[in-house]
Amino acid sequence: MINYSRRNQLKACCAGFGSLALYSLLAEEARAATSGIGRDAMSLPHFPAKAKRVIFMFMKGGPSHMDTFDYKPQLQKDDGKPLPFEKPRVQFAPTGDLLGSPWKFKQYGESGIAVSELFPHVAECVDDLCIINSMHGSNPAHGGASMKLHTGSDVFVRPSMGAWITYGLGTENENLPSFITICPTLAHGGTQNWGSAFLPANFAGTPLGNASLSSEQARVKYVKNARLSLEAQRMQLNLIQKLNQEFLETTGPDSTLDARVESFELAFRMQTEMPDALDLTQETAKTHQQYGIDQETTADFGRQCLMARRFVERGVRFVQVTHSNTEVQWDQHGSLKKGHEQNAAEVDKPIAGLLRDLKARGLLDETLVVWGGEFGRTPTCQGETRDGRDHNPEGFTMWMAGAGIKTGIRYGATDEYGYYAVENKVHLHDLHATILHLMGLDHLRLTYRHAGRDFRLTDVAGEVVHGIIA
Repeated sequence: MINYSRRNQLKACCAGFGSLALYSLLAEEARAATSGIGRDAMSLPHFPAKAKRVIFMFMKGGPSHMDTFDYKPQLQKDDGKPLPFEKPRVQFAPTGDLLGSPWKFKQYGESGIAVSELFPHVAECVDDLCIINSMHGSNPAHGGASMKLHTGSDVFVRPSMGAWITYGLGTENENLPSFITICPTLAHGGTQNWGSAFLPANFAGTPLGNASLSSEQARVKYVKNARLSLEAQRMQLNLIQKLNQEFLETTGPDSTLDARVESFELAFRMQTEMPDALDLTQETAKTHQQYGIDQETTADFGRQCLMARRFVERGVRFVQVTHSNTEVQWDQHGSLKKGHEQNAAEVDKPIAGLLRDLKARGLLDETLVVWGGEFGRTPTCQGETRDGRDHNPEGFTMWMAGAGIKTGIRYGATDEYGYYAVENKVHLHDLHATILHLMGLDHLRLTYRHAGRDFRLTDVAGEVVHGIIA
């Protein structure tokens, strides 16, 4: 007699249940893996967007907030005194007493926001800025902090912010990459900072040059095929497409292959538009002067900023420009005065030129501009010469301008010396959630299934900072 006890039934059926569960998981993973290639519902904004495009200006090394956009009168008064409260439990390096800023601050614009004399040109645009003085992160090291800023994770390989945005929204111009990074740094995260990780490869950033090269050399290699005509190349691609289609009919969907094919197609289409986009000789002498391209100090970063404007007006969704002076950077553990003055002189006029140019062309209303580094600096000095500051992720400043952002305001605050964010704190996850929100994307819904779970840019955290949204 057969025993139909509950235990025996479960024992007999467990393999079947496991197969059903495995089939369901694989089916969901396959659907998720292919959703980013085709333009499906995921590609539509979740709600009306305030911004269409992003320009992210990355100041590698960590600018000092209390020397740039976070004026601290009490720090000036208490220069040379001990910090009157505890330093963070985890510090990058030992520091000493308080160090007042070597630079004077002055109020600008109708908003009356105080800006350091390091940024006289950007200061004139202060009424267009939303200065977030209460940023904070968790990692005091360049590598982890840079990855956190760019990808939302400081320890794991994750898709970059630009990759997430282009995955969610697709492209506005099929002849150009939807995500371009100009002169990116190869250190402290390197390609991970503009990579797509487990997202399909066609959402990764397209690098033009790198930080060790002049922006004059920031070009797409082999953008023109000197050997084959466009017609011959088209025939080649058609043959490849036919062979791949036959292959997929036997293997089933393959997101990696789809992404590779899309990269071939994009490379073919780029031949018609990329050379024109990179041709800065089309711009007037007045425009070159506005960006500082006519001056040796500002020419390099000025070209990056002008290229960024030319890309966004052609519909590139996410453009990153990186200031990473290989000799100085913004990482002044020593020689603070010399280093910050050199760095600020290189970027101040080009940034102001970009903001004014975008505004004059009506592009600022639909372009979100983001400025900042991976962390700030300590208000306490580093080194016996009292001319340096250490890394500080506990409180720092970033600013935003353009589409959907309140203008002429300071949001949040650090303590009276600038060590910790204390008022309306904004974590990097919050920054990412807010950028996605301005682009019409709900950070909770912009997900991708990988390795059995749904991932997102903000991981399991992040709140939209509605206080800075117009």
